Amino acid sequence: MTPPHPVLIVDDNERLQTSLSEQLAFGGEFTAQGAASIAAAEALIRTDGSRFAAILLDLALPDGAAREFCAKLRRAGMRMPIILLSGTDGEEEVLRCLDAGANDAITKPLRVQDLLAKLRAQIQRFSGGEDAISTIGPYEFRPAAKLLQEPRRGRRIRLTEKETAILTFLLGAGGQPVSRETLLSEVWGYNSKVTTHTLETHIYRLRQKIEPNPTEARILLTDAGGYRLEAGWGL
Repeated sequence: MTPPHPVLIVDDNERLQTSLSEQLAFGGEFTAQGAASIAAAEALIRTDGSRFAAILLDLALPDGAAREFCAKLRRAGMRMPIILLSGTDGEEEVLRCLDAGANDAITKPLRVQDLLAKLRAQIQRFSGGEDAISTIGPYEFRPAAKLLQEPRRGRRIRLTEKETAILTFLLGAGGQPVSRETLLSEVWGYNSKVTTHTLETHIYRLRQKIEPNPTEARILLTDAGGYRLEAGWGL
């Protein structure tokens, strides 16, 4: 059994910290430790920063700028993913933090399933998991090669970069639905001006490649305002 991934939550909202810790720990995939300030987070990281698989970082902390904290961690060689927790009016600061070394952002109020999907995808990328082979339906998925293989029929399906990114992120969601907005942000980049029509076009083309009958999806499903991979197909 894979040990849980430890996550550091840096947020001065004690209620949010507690709620997030409980939600992350549910199911045993993650554990969480909280810090109410940058100083407290730095103290934990100095003690044993390498143990954290990811950091959730609030933009509005009482004792410093989140972007400076991101830059400091990167200068120190810390390679864990940093996901920003931002308000609806924090777009410009999010972009500064991304430039300073953060990897992703999610807007409050948080949708837990979207946050879990982001955590899984970022941890997978940082751990080199994209070189691994995963199962999607009847296929072996090789993201590094942008390839799906169907051993039973000896079939190989070449994927585009965007198709690979879509499948990688949905795979990281563990069979849970991912909203269209989250997929747009993850695949096309934060603050992307790409519309949902572009995403839907890519989903359509992907289904043409992977579904036994594209008009009756069994692998890549539409669900809860987004998409998910059917867990019953070997995920």
